[in-house]
Amino acid sequence: MVAEDERRLAVVVREQKDLIVERWVRAAAESLRGRITAAELDREFRELYTALLPLVGDNGRDIAGERYVEIRSVLAEMSRNRARSGYTPSETASSIFALKRVVFELTENDEDPALFRQLMDFSSLLDALGLITFETFSRAREEIITEQSAQLLELTTPVVKLWEGVLAVPLVGTLDSARTQVVMEKLLEALVETGAEHAIIDITGVLAVDTQVAQHLLKTAFAARLMGAECTISGIRPQIAQTIVALGIEFGDITTKASLADALRHALRREGVEIVTGGER
Repeated sequence: MVAEDERRLAVVVREQKDLIVERWVRAAAESLRGRITAAELDREFRELYTALLPLVGDNGRDIAGERYVEIRSVLAEMSRNRARSGYTPSETASSIFALKRVVFELTENDEDPALFRQLMDFSSLLDALGLITFETFSRAREEIITEQSAQLLELTTPVVKLWEGVLAVPLVGTLDSARTQVVMEKLLEALVETGAEHAIIDITGVLAVDTQVAQHLLKTAFAARLMGAECTISGIRPQIAQTIVALGIEFGDITTKASLADALRHALRREGVEIVTGGER
């Protein structure tokens, strides 16, 4: 009899599975305001419910143990999907906590003290599972931010072919070590692929040039030179020129030009191409 009392909640959640999942879907759908279909929630919750059934009766204190491996995996996958779909951590955790309310409502008329104790343990278990969704959600968001940052770096550092044998890297915004590394890698790869002998690094869109930015530019220029390409830095506006002089930054024998057009004209002349304007024809 005692053993049966200890299993009462487990029997209820197993035998009433379809009813509980149905109510759980409705409760969670309310908080998600139609951003996910009932069919998707039903599929998601049934998988989670199946992993949860063997754990009914636990209080979630050993949530890191082997017994919880399956449900941690299911929760992690759910949290990652929610993070990528733009849900908040609270919305994700609320989906788990909604099950608590459904089970409590289903057993609210039962006054058995043993069942009450089991419900308290079940509540603690769901609280622990909710915390897992928070932790996994945070890690997933960090991964997404890292991926997006890498993609943004790729998009903001294009290598453009201006002419046969002439490549350009137009830079916009700020230049730091991570971005310089991407610029260098993409430029060197393009030099190898195209066999270009001229590379132009255009900083017209760079907000400011300090000692660190100048060092990054010089490293990229020297790397291109080691690949056999003459490197020109263009976009040296008057304000930037004054800053460079004030800081005592030396570009050595690296060619600098005021504009991308000037740098392209310089590269074409080195290639033996003469630029003729309309009035000179």
